Amino acid sequence: MAGRAGPSNQLCFQHNDRLACGREHAIDSFHQAIKHRTMTHTSNAPQQQKHLWQRTRRSLLAGSGVHLLSAPRRDFLASLVVFLVALPLCMGIAIASGVSPAQGLITGIVGGVVAGALTGSPLSVSGPAAGLTVLVFDFLQSQRAEFIARRIGDAAVGETTRAAIEAEAYQFSLLALGVVVFLGGALQLTAGVLRMGQWFRAVSPSVIQGMLAGIGVLIFSSQFHVMVDDSPKANGLENLLSIPEAVIKGLIPLDGSTHHLAAATGALTIITILLWERFSPQKLKSIPAPLVAVIVASLFATAMQLSVINVQVPRNLLDSLTLPTIDSLRLLQSPDVWITAVVLAAIASAETLLCATAVDQMHTGPRTNYDRELAAQGVGNMTCGVLGALPMTAVIVRSSANVHAGARTPLSAILHGLWLLAFIVLLPDVLNYVPRASLGAILVYTGYKLMNPTAVRRLWAFGKSEVAIYAATVAVIVIEDLLTGIVVGLVLSAAKLLYRFSHLSARLEIDAEKRTARLHLQGAATFIRLPQLASVLERVPPDVELHVDFDRLNYIDHACLDLLINWARQHEASGGRLVINWESLYANFYRGGNANGHQPIAPAPDSLHDDQDDQQVKAAS
Repeated sequence: MAGRAGPSNQLCFQHNDRLACGREHAIDSFHQAIKHRTMTHTSNAPQQQKHLWQRTRRSLLAGSGVHLLSAPRRDFLASLVVFLVALPLCMGIAIASGVSPAQGLITGIVGGVVAGALTGSPLSVSGPAAGLTVLVFDFLQSQRAEFIARRIGDAAVGETTRAAIEAEAYQFSLLALGVVVFLGGALQLTAGVLRMGQWFRAVSPSVIQGMLAGIGVLIFSSQFHVMVDDSPKANGLENLLSIPEAVIKGLIPLDGSTHHLAAATGALTIITILLWERFSPQKLKSIPAPLVAVIVASLFATAMQLSVINVQVPRNLLDSLTLPTIDSLRLLQSPDVWITAVVLAAIASAETLLCATAVDQMHTGPRTNYDRELAAQGVGNMTCGVLGALPMTAVIVRSSANVHAGARTPLSAILHGLWLLAFIVLLPDVLNYVPRASLGAILVYTGYKLMNPTAVRRLWAFGKSEVAIYAATVAVIVIEDLLTGIVVGLVLSAAKLLYRFSHLSARLEIDAEKRTARLHLQGAATFIRLPQLASVLERVPPDVELHVDFDRLNYIDHACLDLLINWARQHEASGGRLVINWESLYANFYRGGNANGHQPIAPAPDSLHDDQDDQQVKAAS
């Protein structure tokens, strides 16, 4: 080994000399460039100022890497399609979250205009997301309950007084939601500025799929009750277990109610969606199925004069705004507000960036700038918080519709937000003809799609442990809550990772007649499993030939490799032999090994280098 050191050191010295020369040349070039830039700057200052506005204008129009006016016709047509997709979903998600449909429409407007103008994902479209309905609904319910408990306590009050307190509780919960959404947006903006966009994507697919499926179960079970004009239960498990009761109400109105009429409207909505997606003419495929279903259900309910609950949208959009007050500052003292804001920021960011990744796979244009997109979502959510609207994310349904409709730039998302604003300002009365059961049916269908049973089959291909993490995440979300379910999924994923990097299977086979032995290593040979590896090596008889099979070894660290090298020297001294492919071991486990020109961290035993016979014997893997 020592004989090889001289040439290597000589090459190293020569290499350092070249580096030093290159460094001096770079410094001289740098000084010359500075001198030239200074002289040029003084002479061209007026010309640079002249073009300052032109550069700024190009930067603003370019936005996320594409010129906003590069394909105005395509973007205009695509924006109409996205507007038609977003209109029913904004209202349905708002109702599922426990707020007025106007709140969902305001979020859609902000998601289109604000987030669309700042977006880092050229073809993503933002708005209220089904994935956040559970979190928002639970938070609003808890805030209302606490407010009522503080105002009433154990005292008995009349129905009029209680109704007034409940109205105040509703406004207070919207104020608290605005604070949470603003804080969540501020966290997203900070993360984007700190270039943490990629970190939000570092979540196990089993946890992401489990989160979406759990949210899908909760949406499906809660909106099933809305679809029959009934109120959702207190929690997800109760909603799920009481679905048979809702079915009975929808089929047999034993109490003389109109649940069966709402159920018929909801069933018509789902049937229309399925038929339109399957049998609609190719020329009409661009018209979204949910919009067609809402129109059909609204015409049916109006023509039949059904006694069902319709959507209530205020004539004046400003009446739906919940602007910050002095009470907003007091809410900053609540731990629940901060915890919910952190969870909201994490879920919204993960959903947005995963959506951006999916959209990138649908088109060949500019790729997503994740940090810019995260910052844009932060600004959008801060705006929603100030206005008292729902939180927003990039949404895959609208984004995929945008791509398939032929959009080329973020202009389509901006225009779709403007269409939403124009519709709610100019035609608010039209929305009041929409049955609430119809929007509930759309979300029942959406919840079913979020469950996505095919995801289980895909996860199964990567092992039973992935399916187990998925199932645990879904179960805890449904039984407990969204935050606990996500935490359980992340903990299980971390435990699996720790197991994989600490588990080692070392199986020793000894053939006494042939005086040979074979050691099969599987997993990760790290210092944590050093005692286990040493114990197995001690069982090897002193005068046998040991073959080491590391084909199924994922990783070996320096401590275990050093143990193997030292044991080989001792074993050879006692008359035994170690047969192993050292070159392949270095190449596989040490930064590309000799194949990339790197020196191995630890040398093989000198006796193995010097003995040509051992070099010719390779381990039978």
